[in-house]
Amino acid sequence: MLHPRARTMLLLAIPALIIGVASSLVLIVVMKVASVLQTMLWAALPAKLGVNVDSPAWVILMLTLTGIAVGLVIRFSPGHAGPDPAQEPLIGAPVPPSALPGLIIALILGLAGGVSLGPEHPIMAVNIGLAVFLGARILPRIGALDWTILASAGTIGALFGTPVAAALIFSQTLSSNNDVPLWDKLFAPLMAAAAGALTTSLFFHPHFSLTLPHYGQMQIADIFSGAIVAAIAIALGMVAVWCLPRLHRLMHKLKHPVFILGVGGFILGILGAIGGAVTLFKGLDEMQQLAFSQVFSVSDYLLFAVIKLAALVVASACGFRGGRIFPAVFVGVALGLMLHGHVDAVPAAITVSCSILGLVLVVTRDAWLSLFMAAVVVPDSTLFPLLCIVMLPAWLLLAGKPMMMAWRNDK
Repeated sequence: MLHPRARTMLLLAIPALIIGVASSLVLIVVMKVASVLQTMLWAALPAKLGVNVDSPAWVILMLTLTGIAVGLVIRFSPGHAGPDPAQEPLIGAPVPPSALPGLIIALILGLAGGVSLGPEHPIMAVNIGLAVFLGARILPRIGALDWTILASAGTIGALFGTPVAAALIFSQTLSSNNDVPLWDKLFAPLMAAAAGALTTSLFFHPHFSLTLPHYGQMQIADIFSGAIVAAIAIALGMVAVWCLPRLHRLMHKLKHPVFILGVGGFILGILGAIGGAVTLFKGLDEMQQLAFSQVFSVSDYLLFAVIKLAALVVASACGFRGGRIFPAVFVGVALGLMLHGHVDAVPAAITVSCSILGLVLVVTRDAWLSLFMAAVVVPDSTLFPLLCIVMLPAWLLLAGKPMMMAWRNDK
């Protein structure tokens, strides 16, 4: 009763569902373990020692020790805990299975220790590596590229709690032709993404959306305001793009990963002591504090944005295992709230969403993902047409500009 095309899609349905669920479970286990370790390091241990967890000395000590610990893992684990994320895109080549345990440990230590990176890149690498390794042995007729697509789709669905982001990303990477329609190619990745998202939702709900005043009807002036906000965010982000490869080359002159990451952790500790606890960790929970708190001033928001962006650059340049999307969203929220406080005639929904759009676009150079993150953090349907229009000049500004990656010829 089914067309051969439908039977072909169904052949990948079960592997897609399994990979989606497994991708989510890997994320959930890593995040739970990191959360328990974070509670021990930043609540139980200082309480037992009678130390103020917000004291600069404790922040600097914890980040320095975290850097040394991650450096030891990278130095002595097989495969050096995977490739340097500063030199890799979000979806990269499969990592050898021997490097995955070290990569997971380095990620957990960084997340728990307060490093300003998210889980997305290492989790993506782990899931792709496992899917390609196991898939080639269970179903050798399916190629490594197909396993990579399914694992990355399942991971994206798990990370953001919805398959929408995966649909947007793969709609531009899986090109269509007359013989194979696009939705035939999207069928299995969307199955994996949906399975990952549903599995994640059973255990915890990612809190991306902020409670901001509702945005009313779109005005012509709002388009210009949004474009200016996005341009400011892009300008700030391009400073980080310029700094990352140069700092990466400078830090790696130390040669030994323990020295590199120990020094990097010390610098992150100093930045954390200046910016406060809200500028530590991946930034997802901390950006909620920015939106709900009534005590921060315009200068505070500017400080948070600059410190977090600097910490993101330092952590990436030193080789901490982590992703750059979640911290970039935090920077966008802080910058947007600062701009709204400076010019309160522009609604906070515009300044925050357009700042996120600009920062995520700089970090990922993916227009769909940038639109998705802006729309998810500020979930207001009346904003979406404005964001689509603002994306056009933002994309023009970044056309031909370098990516936020370190140079691969670094020694």
